Amino acid sequence: MSELNRMSAPATSRPIPVDPITLEVIRHGIISICDQIDANMTRTAFSPYIYEYKDYAVGFVGAEGELLAQSTGGMPVFVADSVGMAVRDGLQIYGREHIHKGDVIVCNHAAVQGQHLNNTVMYTPVFAGPRGDELIGFFAVNCHWIDIGGSAIGSVSYTATEIFVEGLQLRSIKIWSKGEPIEEVYRIIENNTRFPEELLGDIEAQLGGCLLGRDLTQAMADKYGTAQFLGTLAVILDQCEAATREKIRAIPDGVYRHEAFLDNDGVRDEKIPIRVKVIVAGDEMTIDYSEMSPQVRGCINSGYYGGGRTTARVAFKYLIATDEPANEGTFRPLKMILPPGKLISAEPTAAMGLYSIPFPTVIDCIIKALEPALPERVTGAHFGTFSSLSYSGKRTDTGAIFKANDSGHGGWGACATHDGVGPFRTMAHGDTRLIPIELQESMYPYRVEEFRLRQDSGGPGMWRGGLGFDKQYILRAPCELWANFDRIGCPPWGVQGAKAGKSGQVLIFKNGKTEPELLYKTENCPLQTGDRVRMSTGGGGGYGDPRQRPVELVRRDVVRGFVSRESARDDYGVVIEADGKARRP
Repeated sequence: MSELNRMSAPATSRPIPVDPITLEVIRHGIISICDQIDANMTRTAFSPYIYEYKDYAVGFVGAEGELLAQSTGGMPVFVADSVGMAVRDGLQIYGREHIHKGDVIVCNHAAVQGQHLNNTVMYTPVFAGPRGDELIGFFAVNCHWIDIGGSAIGSVSYTATEIFVEGLQLRSIKIWSKGEPIEEVYRIIENNTRFPEELLGDIEAQLGGCLLGRDLTQAMADKYGTAQFLGTLAVILDQCEAATREKIRAIPDGVYRHEAFLDNDGVRDEKIPIRVKVIVAGDEMTIDYSEMSPQVRGCINSGYYGGGRTTARVAFKYLIATDEPANEGTFRPLKMILPPGKLISAEPTAAMGLYSIPFPTVIDCIIKALEPALPERVTGAHFGTFSSLSYSGKRTDTGAIFKANDSGHGGWGACATHDGVGPFRTMAHGDTRLIPIELQESMYPYRVEEFRLRQDSGGPGMWRGGLGFDKQYILRAPCELWANFDRIGCPPWGVQGAKAGKSGQVLIFKNGKTEPELLYKTENCPLQTGDRVRMSTGGGGGYGDPRQRPVELVRRDVVRGFVSRESARDDYGVVIEADGKARRP
């Protein structure tokens, strides 16, 4: 923790005079390079997990591994600094003297990244200067590898209890050396995945992104000179730090707490407490996780950096640093207290396949804790669960193995000025998108019969929580269902007197039956041709007293199907007449 809190600006001769025009050109230029590589990943990747779902992030880090810039659409759980952590590990293992031009390094190791092994960072050094020999940083892409071995298709076993059954671990391994691929490493990867064609295609997209990003960054540094380039980045970090400290100073000093819980860890049927404490003192904020649940047997653990530090940074960015880019300067005023062996600081041997399950709840708790200090800025809880649903099996035409991942987007919490939005992915996932239904149906043996917003899922309030959705599938071939829904016992709470949103659920209609089986978590659940699966995702919590919601807004929600007449009457105190007129008795 102390190493990370001391992380400072790029190693350069500070201060260097920077004119405002050059400052803005470099500020936006380095981010635009990351965004360009982000777009290239979408165009060149092989698996829909990358080119549709966008499960990756792009970043540029300094010569010491400090985060300098990242793509604006990357996943928050990656860009909270997974790329920098991988680079720092590589520097520790190889040392600068053994990292050369043309080297490309990969890392997914649990002791470093602290997330599931699918999340693999690839990076390459950036050299610039008159002789091209000055190391100015590393260009990196963190990408979800669709399968890297292990006991389950996709490398995520819901019932795993240790990391060793979850796939191949690569700790800062060179995949290219001095501009040449290392074929032995490629062979290891190819023979430890169930989907070699797709994975190797994604790796090539990831590699192309690293190399092009390297070249574009080098060209920018050479254009302005390395001293000017690095000095400008140092100024940008200082500006972000100053802006963030100013926002923290506006918050009343104090100690703020909140707690919630997860239903279980997937192995033991015991509640998992999520307790956070937020300490505001002057221009610094500390997230204290001392009372967080210990690590668990199930696969929802994460490491110190990939778990605790990630959730702290994501919550801080949402609530405090909303207008600042995510870089090391922005996060300097944020401190963290997190003992080892907790749910989000687990030992590297702990199972981490579903590492992000607790993240939305932890983030929600940090935001809710500050409700007394920031009543006009906090939001109701969002649906707050991974809501994963996937099908696996063999194709009837070719016999090839398939794994179809479909995500449960849900409603976000309402705020002081407007209704909650959604359905979106969780705060930990950011801009990850739904895979288009047409693509799903063309690739996998099911058809989507229904896809609509889920009525009454948003928490009632003066401002209503965002809605989840209902999605129903009919199977066209036998397969196995995997599902993981949480926060059933702890639904998305409202704030400032509002009510909670609904939790999610999965219903299975087997053999044409009309009475469904209700489930929340399952692995390898057998399904047959003609069986139906209905996924209903949760909504967000509301904001403010629902009896204060304008009658016209309640009427509009009923007309649009967002709210039922019964909820309008019982929750909002609004009666909808037969002629469509609305009134409060």
